[in-house]
Amino acid sequence: ITGALLAGAATLTQAANDYSLVPDEFIYCTTCHGVELRGNVSVDAPRLNGMEGWYLKNQMLAFKKGQRGTHPEDLIGMEMQPQAAALSEEQIEDVVAFATALPVRTSTIEHTISGDAARGETLYASCGACHGTHGEGNKMMNAPALAGQSDWYLVRQLDKYRSGARGYDPADTRGQQMKAATAVLTQAEDVRDVVAYINSLATN
Repeated sequence: ITGALLAGAATLTQAANDYSLVPDEFIYCTTCHGVELRGNVSVDAPRLNGMEGWYLKNQMLAFKKGQRGTHPEDLIGMEMQPQAAALSEEQIEDVVAFATALPVRTSTIEHTISGDAARGETLYASCGACHGTHGEGNKMMNAPALAGQSDWYLVRQLDKYRSGARGYDPADTRGQQMKAATAVLTQAEDVRDVVAYINSLATN
């Protein structure tokens, strides 16, 4: 980890609410992903605040290697892919360290997706085997936490898995596993219902 990163992280810890103190090398992250990386639906940028460092690193590497964000139907992923490709693996480590150093803000999470949460609970049963019964995630299964993530982002990613716009590269074994797992979601309504149930987990 670079000295600049350590200094920047220390500054953020000292004055977490002074957003002007974000180190210059990470301004490009907050430009799309929002203040304190809390996500920005207007540019389809997910919430990184609170995301596990190991998962963020895995996804950054998947983008860098072209295993994600190169499918012609994934227009948003195609915007992120060159950003990650331009970074060295050391710089990716720095990005992950920066993102995980920020204070986690849960009070700003808004639910935007409606659905039948009771029906979604049944659909979530197979999801819980990897992501945890409470959506808490499981590093051993390479499954990130779902509770607390932006619900609109979950819907869009599940739709991408279902359409094949994500999890398409044979080298992306984690993505391929997830793509196969979405086979239980046979219609758009299923996706919204399961995400509505995940929303309920975030408030329990």
